[in-house]
Amino acid sequence: MERAILEGVMKLLEDGVPLAELSIERVARTAGVGKATIYRRWSGKDELFIDVVRAAEPPDPELPGTSLRDDLVALLESLRLRGLATRSSAILHNVYAQMKSSPKVWSAYHAGVIVPRRHLVMQVLRRGQDNGELRRDIDLELANDLFVGPMLVRSTLRPDGDLPEGLAEEIVDTVLEGLRPVSSTAS
Repeated sequence: MERAILEGVMKLLEDGVPLAELSIERVARTAGVGKATIYRRWSGKDELFIDVVRAAEPPDPELPGTSLRDDLVALLESLRLRGLATRSSAILHNVYAQMKSSPKVWSAYHAGVIVPRRHLVMQVLRRGQDNGELRRDIDLELANDLFVGPMLVRSTLRPDGDLPEGLAEEIVDTVLEGLRPVSSTAS
């Protein structure tokens, strides 16, 4: 039942219905359920939309765990693919556009999606620092932004920005070049 309701909202969004016009009554009609069914699960439209946003998000990638570079490439590739999906999906594009205009939805998205993903990158960076793949003097919060920032700029702030295969590797290798410890054998 919950899946049918979420899919009903996605169908309405795909058809271009703005969040402001998305009523519980309209969702109930589209999903083929009564309004009471929706209200038993969600207290209102914002709470329902937050779950739609979560359902539209791809899962976090499996990290190879073989090296800092490999894990960062997997994380950035996931962002690249998400960017491509958002561009090609009317649902995802509409969801993200409308989400930003609703502080409550944006806050829930930030807490439920962005914060955990940022935490995951920070864990990878800490592990890289602990095992000597990153210099000890690196500000890991800044390093997080240096790795993730270019992909986010290309995928969200520059919708015309190219997201080619190999971009994740190029970003990671370029940033790592400046963050790696200086080898004691280098002259």
